[in-house]
Amino acid sequence: MSNLTLSVIAAGCIVAGVLAGVWLQRLLPVHHLSEKSQDTVKLGAGVIATMSALVLGLLVSSAKNSYDVASANVAQIGARFVELDELLAQYGPETMPLREQLKTTLAGRIDRLWHPQANALSVLLTNERSQTTATLQNSLGALVPMSELQKMLLGELWQISGEIRKDRLLLIEQQREGLPPILLGLLVFWLTLLFVSFGLFAPRNVTVIAVLLVCALSVSSAIFLILEMSRPLEGVIKVSSAPLREALELIGH
Repeated sequence: MSNLTLSVIAAGCIVAGVLAGVWLQRLLPVHHLSEKSQDTVKLGAGVIATMSALVLGLLVSSAKNSYDVASANVAQIGARFVELDELLAQYGPETMPLREQLKTTLAGRIDRLWHPQANALSVLLTNERSQTTATLQNSLGALVPMSELQKMLLGELWQISGEIRKDRLLLIEQQREGLPPILLGLLVFWLTLLFVSFGLFAPRNVTVIAVLLVCALSVSSAIFLILEMSRPLEGVIKVSSAPLREALELIGH
C-alpha cells in the first residue's frame, strides 16, 4: 500500500472522528454536555494530545534522521566511485576497461533506482544479486602489480570496493525498515479520539467544522511526511541522485 493511500486512510479516520463528535453532540442528553463534563473530557483529551504530540515528534525526528543518513550514504557512494576511478587512473593505462565498466555500472544503477516507477528495495536487491561488486573484485584480482606503488594502489582499490558494497547493504537495510504498522495505527487511533473530543463540544457552525477539518488534514499531512521520509529512496520526498550523477561525470576524466 502506497504512502499516499495510508495517509488518505489516516485523514479519513481523523475526519470521521470530527464528524462522530458532532453527531454525538446531537445524540447525548444535555447533562452529558455540562461544564463539568466538558472539563473532564478536556482533561482526557489533553493527555491524549500530549501522547500524540510526543509520538508524532519522535516519528518526524526518526524519519528525518533516516532520510539524512540515506542522503549522506548516497553522497558517500558517489565519492567512493570517484576515488576508485582516480586510483585506477593512477594504477596505469591497463585499468581503462575497468574504469569504463565502473562508469557503466554506476549509470545503470542511477537509471534503475531513480526511475519514476522504480521500487527502490527491489532495485537494490536486484543489484545485489547481479554480483557487480564480485565482478569488479574479480577484475581487480586479475591485475598484476609491477611496482610497490601499484601494490599499494591495489590494496586501496580492494578496500574501497568492499566499502562500496557495505554502503549498498546499508541502503538496503534502511529501505527495509520503514515505520512499524502498530505504531502508525496507535497514532491514528489517538488522533481520532482527540478529534472526537473536539467535535463533541464544538459549536455547530461551518467555520468551526471547517477549521477542525483543516486541522485533521494538517495532522494527516504530517503522517504522510513521516511515511515518505522513512523510505528515503522512493516516493515524492526522495533522496537526490545529484551526488551520483556528479560522480558519473567525473569518472573517466
